[in-house]
Amino acid sequence: MKHFLLITGLACLLGITGCNGGGEDGGTQSAEQIDEYGPIKTGTVGQDEKPTVAFVTNGIASFWVVAEAGANAAADDVNAEVLVKMPAEGVVDQKRILEDLLTQGVDGIAVSAIDPTGQQDLLNDVAEETIYITHDSDAMYTNRIGYIGMDNYEAGRMAGKLVKESLPEGGEVMIFVGRLEQLNAKLRRQGVIDELMNREPDSSRYDKPGQPVKGETYTILDTRTDGFDFAKAKAQAQDAINKYPNLKCMVGLFAYNPPLMLEAVKEAGKTDSIEIVAFDEEDGTLQGIVDGHIYGTVVQNPYEYGYQSVKLLSELARGNDEGVPDKRFIDIPARQIRQDNAIEFWTDLNKLLDKDPPASAKTSAEEEGK
Repeated sequence: MKHFLLITGLACLLGITGCNGGGEDGGTQSAEQIDEYGPIKTGTVGQDEKPTVAFVTNGIASFWVVAEAGANAAADDVNAEVLVKMPAEGVVDQKRILEDLLTQGVDGIAVSAIDPTGQQDLLNDVAEETIYITHDSDAMYTNRIGYIGMDNYEAGRMAGKLVKESLPEGGEVMIFVGRLEQLNAKLRRQGVIDELMNREPDSSRYDKPGQPVKGETYTILDTRTDGFDFAKAKAQAQDAINKYPNLKCMVGLFAYNPPLMLEAVKEAGKTDSIEIVAFDEEDGTLQGIVDGHIYGTVVQNPYEYGYQSVKLLSELARGNDEGVPDKRFIDIPARQIRQDNAIEFWTDLNKLLDKDPPASAKTSAEEEGK
């Protein structure tokens, strides 16, 4: 009930919709790309029994703490046990986690695939042994039952629009991300590039990193990856600031990137000359938006990723496949957050996490009361 009330209150903020089809791998699947879907695997857990399901992330980050809260809330609501697993060491660690879960005989697994191509055999083994879905970052060409997440290419274009708003005269842009093996990262990056190059939408397009992408107004200098190494992520931002004196905007595609980019920009004394566009709802990012140092962010809804994954896995474990849409894509759309709606969004996010309102929200409310 708590989940229902809070999510109802957030509906206009987060833009939650029902189950819809999309277009490309990693969050935009379509019937045109998959000619035939495999059968929907269900379990034999009794309606009054408690299934054990697993929610596996692609790393450790504050983003996943929000998802874990959603997964735990769903487990309470649907009478399930959920095991939340966060790999600290990339593909190898995620492989170990998945193999351990199969050994335990869990009733279902939701996974954010780190390397869907390299992990294809492993993920198909998961599908063979248990109920298997993906979330956040898809593995479209594996035998997953469905995908829960957003259209990552469109979200990238939304970030590109924020760059245009913050830097209308154009300039040099640098992109930062944890890794590009993940389809969500590839699609977000391509969406940013295509929007800034004013191209027609095509999520199958891929500009290889390592060389500039130049348009009439914007130049993408490069894409820097850090492998989820926070120290390296900040160092990459510092290096870009030093190497490119005309750098005008930095775009961070993973939750931890923007706050670290902001630290680097502040230390360089360039908060007035370098714009920052973000992804996700890290506290440091939201505070940066409130303070005017980060222009805006594209937020997902990790709480719903966790909630809907556990809910669907539990239904399937009990033999009910009605929650699986025809196109196997449960769309939880992204949304842009700017200074004018950041405090409202942040306050409602903290309610979901049973946290006090952010200090910035308290200050704002006090000022309004004067």
